[in-house]
Amino acid sequence: MFALTAMAQNVNPVIPGFHPDPSVCRVGDKFYLVNSSFQYFPGVPIFESTDMQHWTQIGNVLDRQSQLPLKGATSWQGIYAPTIRYNDGVYYMITTNVGNGGNFMVTASDPRGPWSEPIWLEQQGIDPSLYFENDVCYMVSNPDNTIMICEIDPRTGGQLTESKPIWRGTGGRYPEGPHIYKKDGNYYLLISEGGTEIAHKLTIARSKNIYGPYEGCPDNPIFTHCCMAAQTSQIQGTGHGDFVQGADGRWWLSFLAFRFIGGSYHHLGRETFVLPVEWPEGGWPVVNGGRPAEVTGQSTAIANSCSTTFHNIGPEFIHIQQPVEERYEHVGTALRLHCSPSSLTANNQPTFIGRRMQNANMAATTFMDATGLQSGDEAGFTLYQIHDGHSDIVVGRETDGRLYVTLRHTIKSLVKEEPRRYVDNPKMFMRIQTTTPEIVTFLVGETLYNMQPLGTIDAPLLSTEVVGGFTGAILGLYATGKGYADFFHLDYR
Repeated sequence: MFALTAMAQNVNPVIPGFHPDPSVCRVGDKFYLVNSSFQYFPGVPIFESTDMQHWTQIGNVLDRQSQLPLKGATSWQGIYAPTIRYNDGVYYMITTNVGNGGNFMVTASDPRGPWSEPIWLEQQGIDPSLYFENDVCYMVSNPDNTIMICEIDPRTGGQLTESKPIWRGTGGRYPEGPHIYKKDGNYYLLISEGGTEIAHKLTIARSKNIYGPYEGCPDNPIFTHCCMAAQTSQIQGTGHGDFVQGADGRWWLSFLAFRFIGGSYHHLGRETFVLPVEWPEGGWPVVNGGRPAEVTGQSTAIANSCSTTFHNIGPEFIHIQQPVEERYEHVGTALRLHCSPSSLTANNQPTFIGRRMQNANMAATTFMDATGLQSGDEAGFTLYQIHDGHSDIVVGRETDGRLYVTLRHTIKSLVKEEPRRYVDNPKMFMRIQTTTPEIVTFLVGETLYNMQPLGTIDAPLLSTEVVGGFTGAILGLYATGKGYADFFHLDYR
């Protein structure tokens, strides 16, 4: 057994911002981790690490429109929790597309891709996972709130045996996120219970037979922050985890949690955390020495300070639903966004490109040329949580040709717009920044040195607790109407 001091974790969250439902596998001396992506395209970001602490995004598993139908998807739909596994030279990613097809998997010989077209699966329920043993591929998921298992053909996805129930958990609601591991002659079944809010927790059971019966750990839940020891922690909602063993024999748990900011609210989304695990031979796993998780260190996953000029758009940039590709055009040094008929709120493939907000203290700046906007058009910079929960710096053109700038908040059915300011120069900087972790300020200016505030919003108003959804805050550029707008960069600090 390794001493806990030798397993000390220096960074948490390891992947901040909207990166929920982590699953991880190890191949050689490399770890690969995937997250759910819901209504965003491309889907299922994939990261690489050599130490489980420092992660680099190497792509997105679902990066072709043929792999990822997202028609009409909101942040309650789309790609739910994926699982990544490796067997006999092949990488497997299995997941659920809620609202557009159900359970499927894709395969690749290289985690950077290309990944295959979807292989659709018969057994439903969300959060499917795979376990390989002796040339047999087992699939588990949770139809009817019961963890079910079957054998499948990993090449075709065909189901080879009937689905059999193996565990319903300890009685918590929503038993989900199942993963099977074999250690010391036992099959261990790790699941999540309690829902992905405050009561989220990880429970585990084991059996000598993969089909059960499974005996629950006497110390369940093996990890949760819904307890007295963590009742004042900023980190809450801990759950949906996946174990992995390093080449050095050490065990780790990757799991999701969120950080409360400004009271009992979270707007950054559910994030990826990692903790050390002690797993004695023949015993039950102990996460972090039985202690709660803490926010520590500074993550390197998707550089916390970066500048994108749109010559080379990185894998961290995403669209709402499948993008209409002809609406995104490179013109000189600019990314030209051709307006979509749909607004952000209407949520029908809007013209939108953005990146996750990863820090409670941050500033994001863009430069836009609104010359191409026509009468009635709008374009700008948005802090976007869900289709009916976003705050937008809006640049629009009146019917008389005048350009205006305003700040508009959409909080469910409540819409508030600040008085419009008319401008002569169509070229302007726009900035979204936090003045405190709880207050977001929106600014515009002809130069970086004369930016004027349009207004503010309390970050909790864009939280999951207020506007809903399963995702997190996105900093996005958008255009709606008939014309176009040019954007030259997006800086994140």
